Amino acid sequence: MEKDSAGDDAEVPRELLQAEALRAWELLQDGVIRELYFRGDRPSAVLVLECRDVEEAKQVLGTLPLVAEGVIGFEVHPLVPYPGFARLFARD
Repeated sequence: MEKDSAGDDAEVPRELLQAEALRAWELLQDGVIRELYFRGDRPSAVLVLECRDVEEAKQVLGTLPLVAEGVIGFEVHPLVPYPGFARLFARD
């Protein structure tokens, strides 16, 4: 989940925004970014990444130009598959 580093009033050059979009597209094409959203309540991104662990996710996010320039950062939360259906419906 994106967190602002520079503040809401920071003016981000168009070239940097274009570089960010290009890098995000490359990561999507490579299957690293699996899903990409903007929050509905404020202008920040939520990315779902396919990575081995939190450290790899942080390394990948560091390749985004806005992260590299310190404009934004990310909170990284590891996710695991939901086990509820298997617990309820698995056949012995």
